[in-house]
Amino acid sequence: MRENAEGSQREVFAEGVRNSVGITWHPETGHLWFTDNGRDMLGDDLPPDEVNYASKPGQHFGYPYCHAGEILDPKFGPGKDCSDYRSPAQKMDAHVAALGLKFYTGDMFPSEYQGKLFIAEHGSWNRSKKSGYRVTMVSLENGVPVGVEPFATGWMINESVSGRPVDLLILGDGSMLVSDDHAGKLYRISYTEGKAQEPNP
Repeated sequence: MRENAEGSQREVFAEGVRNSVGITWHPETGHLWFTDNGRDMLGDDLPPDEVNYASKPGQHFGYPYCHAGEILDPKFGPGKDCSDYRSPAQKMDAHVAALGLKFYTGDMFPSEYQGKLFIAEHGSWNRSKKSGYRVTMVSLENGVPVGVEPFATGWMINESVSGRPVDLLILGDGSMLVSDDHAGKLYRISYTEGKAQEPNP
């Protein structure tokens, strides 16, 4: 939904999304980007979590009929066609619980990080082998995601969890804050003297 600050002109901006905790805006296009947590009970590896962006009002992203642009829901999908809905900009691993996301616009990290999208993965709750519990990084070319990779890890080792990333903030000095609602900590990730510094609570 969107509305004016005083509550007038409320309207549906995008629909067909599920549990979108994180939203941000592309620094150049101004498009709204958001995470989407895939539904449960389709198995360990289905459906993927999603990163989406709305290029204009009125777009439908598939839920509850279609997941990840190609998986018809067994209950609500019959009779529907996934091609009728907007596909994800980037598919994530299943059940990672992708939450907060931010584009990197600071000047502390090396230039190759500029404009990349960082995502806090809170971590799975009912997968037989845990997934997530990290910060991932999405690379883009001409505004289109071309791949995702781990950026900050260590909150899960051998299925033992010490933290669950929730959200991200790029500070004025270009460093990154990561919130953790499991350990109750904030981590600051910085870069200096040619190497990244370990996150410090």
